[in-house]
Amino acid sequence: MAIVVIILVYFAVLLLLSSCMGTRGNDAFFRGNRQSPWPIVAFGMIGASVSGVTFVSVPGMPMRVDMTYLQMCMGFVVGYLVVAFVLLPLYYRAGLTSIYGYLGDRFGRTSRKTGAWFFLLSKLAGSAAKFYLVCLILQQVLHVPFVAIVIAALLMVWLYTRRSGIRVLVWTDALQTFCMLMALVLMMVEVTSRMGLSPSEACRMVWTDAHSRVFEWTDWSSPQHFVKQFVSGIFVVIVMTGLDQDMMQKNLTCRSLRAGQKNLCSYGVMFIPVNLLFLALGVLFIHFYARCGVELPQSGDELVPQMVFSGELSPFVTVCFAIGVIAAAFSSADSALTALTTSFCIDILNMEGKRTQTERKVRLRHWVHVGMTLVFVLFVLAFKWIGSQSVIDLIYTLVGYTYGPLLGLFAFGLLSRRLPRERWVPFVAVAAPVLCYVVDHVAQWAWGYRFGYELLLLNGLLTYAGLYGCSLKAKS
Repeated sequence: MAIVVIILVYFAVLLLLSSCMGTRGNDAFFRGNRQSPWPIVAFGMIGASVSGVTFVSVPGMPMRVDMTYLQMCMGFVVGYLVVAFVLLPLYYRAGLTSIYGYLGDRFGRTSRKTGAWFFLLSKLAGSAAKFYLVCLILQQVLHVPFVAIVIAALLMVWLYTRRSGIRVLVWTDALQTFCMLMALVLMMVEVTSRMGLSPSEACRMVWTDAHSRVFEWTDWSSPQHFVKQFVSGIFVVIVMTGLDQDMMQKNLTCRSLRAGQKNLCSYGVMFIPVNLLFLALGVLFIHFYARCGVELPQSGDELVPQMVFSGELSPFVTVCFAIGVIAAAFSSADSALTALTTSFCIDILNMEGKRTQTERKVRLRHWVHVGMTLVFVLFVLAFKWIGSQSVIDLIYTLVGYTYGPLLGLFAFGLLSRRLPRERWVPFVAVAAPVLCYVVDHVAQWAWGYRFGYELLLLNGLLTYAGLYGCSLKAKS
């Protein structure tokens, strides 16, 4: 009952924030009237990026790969610098509402739609995987049918985003990030207290533990090798932030390019300490399992939830965990739905180019928002059917296949002056991930080489090569 009350109160606060924004126009929904203060945007983006998956999966990572995930987080910082000083100026100069407008300006309408469709598929798959895990946990706690939880949660998200979209998300994401980080710290305090440790002793326990190994230098075939993780981290950020309408839409609501760059740089630096806290929480939980004489779960995703709901910890920890997971889940899902609606309206339906009445455009946007919510529900239910050992690994695998064509398209636009034959662009974008899948399996069978997150780079390279092969020299 406490968790049910928390959810209802939390939703009421978000709905109140949405009502206070007042406006219903498309400019507020798509661009936030370009009036968002950058510190609020930066703080809120932490919650939108971290999501409920990080709250559950990252603490379980030390069980499998120690703290080597921090190698990728180091690459994230470099990736955010690239996005801030290479891609963001490009978007601001063009005055874009959807970043895939760049592909339309550079190549043509077909390329723009191709990029938008790959974003829609990528965002639906990635966000649904994150939301699936949170709904699974709520189902175990509340003993309510999974379908009912998914529908109820997404209905709440739809209700507080339908009026003002990105304008309200800038503020609700900041609130949700605060709740998530507060819950994380309180959980760490409770676990160390139950083990009778002082803060310095807890830090020493984490520092000296074998699971706190950060760097992998020796096994080149391992997906956790430093070079693979670091370089992949750079490109994961470039595609999942710089080429992702969801994340860039928030940046484009800032008052100026300078403000947007401050936002990205400060937000990028925060990624390492935030993820370090999550990993440290996982190491503490491993020790707590040993103290309680409880066997570790098979899946890392179950490390924290299993102990939280086992009764070994106080109800206070259960409440903190629920707050953190709900805050992270709502923050990720609301921004995804808003970005999906924006991209479909602007890129696929070409709403900005149509000379129709403003009221008709607003009504059309409302119906697209409803449609995207329903499709999101279907994707979450599909993940329930598929299942996964580790959702965060599944998400990064999906990124390698679905964001690769976006990486190739934008790279070709930035690095080449040639123009691809538009009719071939969708075929190249589909062929590249299919070929990646074949190469990955052949490499494992023939040489025992396992592709990690660097599959994204191969995918982007194949897309670039395909576009070059079907391109012509641009007329001077």
